[in-house]
Amino acid sequence: MFNGGNSAFPTEFWQNGPSPGSFYNFTSGGVAQTMPADIGKQHSFTPATTGTSVVGIKYENGVLIAADTLVSYGNLARFTDVERVFKVNDFTIIGTGGDYADFQNLQQSINQKVVEDMCSGDKLQMKPKSLYNWLTRVLYNRRSRMNPLFLNMVVGGMENGKPFLGHIDLRGSAYESEVIATGFGQHLALPLIREALQPGKPISEQQAFELLHKVMEVLYYRDCRAHPKYTVAVCTEAGTEIKGPFRVDENWALASLIEGY
Repeated sequence: MFNGGNSAFPTEFWQNGPSPGSFYNFTSGGVAQTMPADIGKQHSFTPATTGTSVVGIKYENGVLIAADTLVSYGNLARFTDVERVFKVNDFTIIGTGGDYADFQNLQQSINQKVVEDMCSGDKLQMKPKSLYNWLTRVLYNRRSRMNPLFLNMVVGGMENGKPFLGHIDLRGSAYESEVIATGFGQHLALPLIREALQPGKPISEQQAFELLHKVMEVLYYRDCRAHPKYTVAVCTEAGTEIKGPFRVDENWALASLIEGY
């Protein structure tokens, strides 16, 4: 409704209405009250403690997933002895980057699924592709509700006697590949790994370990959120194991060549 061409709303619509920063309380006779301080406040919607790159490689008899042991608090290298690769069961391993608190929350559900498998007594355990598909649904569901889990996850293991390696990001996007890297590893690690691998010629476990060591060294030099200590999750037909921590070969002699900083 308009009054005589005036674009303002009728005065009675706004009598005793809320002033900016207040809300209209219908239960108190329409008296405007001040908005409580905790309404509309965003407590935590961005990652606080984060881990950087995770690198996974398939080789002839299994899968390796490596990640350093640093969890940063913002720009601070706060926690330097935190494992980010895990054994799920005898067939499945997992590595995580991104918000470590989000992963700890998700890890409780993963552990519960493992316990349920044990309690069923049928000797069946969750395979890597099952966990991969479940995580895809979980992360996509959270993303669709505008409340994502800020994670980059690598799932590996043995699926019916064959190596499996898959990646899921915070949007629920997922893919399988022979080699996977997250974070800065997508730009720094993948080119080095693909250059070393020959199509159709799987590498041995020793070659895969040496390649991962070289990659983790490069990431430490180039990624300011990386750490010289890292652990490796290994999955073969014989089972799963967490190896390490290992330490990269630090050599800062090349720093004398860097100028302009």
